[in-house]
Amino acid sequence: MSQAGVDPVNGSKGTIRVVQLYPRDMNIYGDWGNALVLQQRLRWHGYTPELLEYNVGDPFPDTVDIIVGGGGQDSGQLVIQDDLQARAATLKDLAEDGAPMLVICGLYQLFGHFFKTRTGAVIPGIGVLDVETHGTDERLIGNVKVSTPEFGEVLGYENHSGQTRLGSGVRPLGSVAKGTGNNSSDGHEGARYRNVVASYLHGSLLPKNPAIADFLIRTAAERKFGTFEPGHPDDRFAELAREHAARRPR
Repeated sequence: MSQAGVDPVNGSKGTIRVVQLYPRDMNIYGDWGNALVLQQRLRWHGYTPELLEYNVGDPFPDTVDIIVGGGGQDSGQLVIQDDLQARAATLKDLAEDGAPMLVICGLYQLFGHFFKTRTGAVIPGIGVLDVETHGTDERLIGNVKVSTPEFGEVLGYENHSGQTRLGSGVRPLGSVAKGTGNNSSDGHEGARYRNVVASYLHGSLLPKNPAIADFLIRTAAERKFGTFEPGHPDDRFAELAREHAARRPR
């Protein structure tokens, strides 16, 4: 492998390993589609994708280039909580080292300090993100449009009763133009810390928001190989999906 990551035998710019956290228990509203989008866009950019699943009790991969994790019901969060705590130090170290991560809904909550359910039970988080979440009787559900400084207009679908408040250690992903986002009062959606992107948006998120997918890929390539050479992704279907999603009512 050359310094830039190009394999002279098969022409690949290098292998990028995508690890999906807990797809067996945290994969609701098609969140697994985020990993599939990364897999395809890596190929379009000329890299070789390696897609791995990490579930409760599995050995954690030695090498991780991109982390993705989805949403789940409270029951799914309870299933993974002990294992997630056991991996907390590893995930924190990866985040601090600049590994790109995308965490959606339930894992967004558990990457924070805690999720307190509406019955008062507390599911501890791992503290990668300076956020806390409180369960409520109010359901935040519907199509969402978010204005972001990094990725332009982000489109998705939310369905959650937990309301998340950001601390001073993170910044919001963006401001909500349609929908609710993190909570029913401050008009923000998601969180950003280093190269971690956290969001409540399902759909799945990346098929309609390729700018976020390419951020994760570019960051992973630069972190691993020192440089990123973009390819020529086919965004026709992503653009059509965005057009349809933008026209949908709340």
